Amino acid sequence: MVKKDNKKVIYWLLTGCFLIFIMVVVGGITRLTHSGLSISSYKLVSGTIPPLNEAEWIAEFEHYQQFPEYQKLHNHFDLEDFKDIYFWEYIHRVLGRLLGIVFLVPFFYFLLKKQLTKPTIKKAIILLFLGGFQGFLGWYMVKSGLIDRPSVSHYRLAMHLTTAFLTFAYTFWVALDLIYPVKKEINTHIRNIIRFGMAVLLIQIIWGAFVAGLDAGWIHNHWPFMNEGKLIHETVYTEQVPLWKNFVEGKSGVQFVHRYMAYLVVAVILFIWYKTRKLSLTNLQQKSINALLILVFTQFILGVYTLILQVPVVLGVLHQVTAFFLLASMTFVLHRFSK
Repeated sequence: MVKKDNKKVIYWLLTGCFLIFIMVVVGGITRLTHSGLSISSYKLVSGTIPPLNEAEWIAEFEHYQQFPEYQKLHNHFDLEDFKDIYFWEYIHRVLGRLLGIVFLVPFFYFLLKKQLTKPTIKKAIILLFLGGFQGFLGWYMVKSGLIDRPSVSHYRLAMHLTTAFLTFAYTFWVALDLIYPVKKEINTHIRNIIRFGMAVLLIQIIWGAFVAGLDAGWIHNHWPFMNEGKLIHETVYTEQVPLWKNFVEGKSGVQFVHRYMAYLVVAVILFIWYKTRKLSLTNLQQKSINALLILVFTQFILGVYTLILQVPVVLGVLHQVTAFFLLASMTFVLHRFSK
């Protein structure tokens, strides 16, 4: 009899998690180096092969010159400059294709070998949909920077990034279901607090994407206050009309939400730690709570330095990577307090 949901299935899911992590890292570098619009067409198969000679590079560069980013921002670029930004976007897209293969091929193999239970098959189909949707959102985001503006829509960037984080979290959750199949009695009160923490963290990630998409990290480069030593700088509520637009489209307003919501994320995780410290926890539960606490303070400090140093690429990438680990840790904590 074939053993279903075996170790191979778990390794498959965890490999997917790892590749999504690499994708997010490369995506962060692509964004911070302003490389995302360097490839202005999408070719699923032939796009896997980069330009191989000088003539092909020149043709690709000439194609790039037809779009707003070159015409309005990079018209001083020569071919070597173009190659530099092309590299990161190319790697990002190739990783996306590799991720699709890593999810699809083993899925059909396990399906044919009848190594998946019905619940896992349903979850895997959701994962495949999320992966495909993520690929669509990537192109949908790029498309917004090819018409009349030299940058992508920050809304579409937030959708692309948040879907990547959610796809990772769900893949990790499915793997955890198989790693820890035995259900235990749960404390619903604590579980609900952790769920709230997860929601707050996801909202913070969305506003982090808004900050990245609007280049809002290059203003108010002070901490703990904004420019001129103000807790709330007047540009937070005067940049856009009507008022609410400031908090989703204004650079100051978006940064304001992101910088002060960071305190809420820290407070909620501290509250989770406080509420669980006197409970009888398993070793895994205790270690995961401790990891969550360490990561949120690390992320907070990275955020502060990323801001005051005006978003150097290394710190910007580290800030995004730590957000990823923080989400992974929160997912693990929620799973261990839910099942």
